[in-house]
Amino acid sequence: MNAEARRLRWRRLASALALAGAAASTALALVPLISTVYFVLTRGLPALNLAFLTQLPRPVGETGGGVANAIVGSLVVVGLASLVSVPIGVGAGIYLSEFGRNRLGSLVRFVADVLTGVPSIVVGIFIYITVVLTMKRFSALAGGLALAVIMVPVVTRTTEEMLRLVPVTLREAGLALGAPYWRVVTGIVLRSARGGIITGIMLAIARVAGETAPLLLTSLSNNFWHRGITDQIATLPVIIFSYATTPYEDLNAKAWAASLVLLAMVLTMSLLARLFTGGRRVVWRR
Repeated sequence: MNAEARRLRWRRLASALALAGAAASTALALVPLISTVYFVLTRGLPALNLAFLTQLPRPVGETGGGVANAIVGSLVVVGLASLVSVPIGVGAGIYLSEFGRNRLGSLVRFVADVLTGVPSIVVGIFIYITVVLTMKRFSALAGGLALAVIMVPVVTRTTEEMLRLVPVTLREAGLALGAPYWRVVTGIVLRSARGGIITGIMLAIARVAGETAPLLLTSLSNNFWHRGITDQIATLPVIIFSYATTPYEDLNAKAWAASLVLLAMVLTMSLLARLFTGGRRVVWRR
């Protein structure tokens, strides 16, 4: 066997070992995910029924009831956070990608990176001091603002990276047709990166949907239907935390069921985002 044949054999062996290592790493990464989903399904399904999804919580010690107010509350708080964070995050990402090659851009990136690593409880304390104490009440608005602060840096950095993946030739083609740069960005660049941007937004929503600490300090909870965004509101993460730490087996089972509902909500939003953004081509009209 000559030297060239030996090198080829070693390259094939190294390739096979690398592929096996990658497959093993993927399998190990899936173990926690599959285990979590399995435990949530097996323990949450027995307590999940129509009454659980449509009724209000019962007093402690009584069986029955549900978390309908918490489901609506989570949608309200996450919706408020998205309304605040998505325009700010996408706008900041556009600036960083297209115009941020300067000191201000570097500062914004640094601030976004720092905010990404700030513990959520710190964000909750910040909103508690600036909003809750000012309004003299816990509210859905305060909870939405706390989650928005967590979402903004994630959406910003994701938007910037997705826009940078769009080839420069597309920008040059739009400019060559005589379109102004803002029209090229909004009509070509954003549309080309739309799928990735929406995926990043969904990841940010998935992250804040399960946050508990900021909501304990901002929106707190409520056993009834909320009357507006300036009043206390129940959310699934807070309900899960409250029920899971009680000594009552019925409430513990409801905590697992609420966890399953929260998981299903995040999965449904992600699937809908994929459905409405996947497979679309860029169409630009002058």
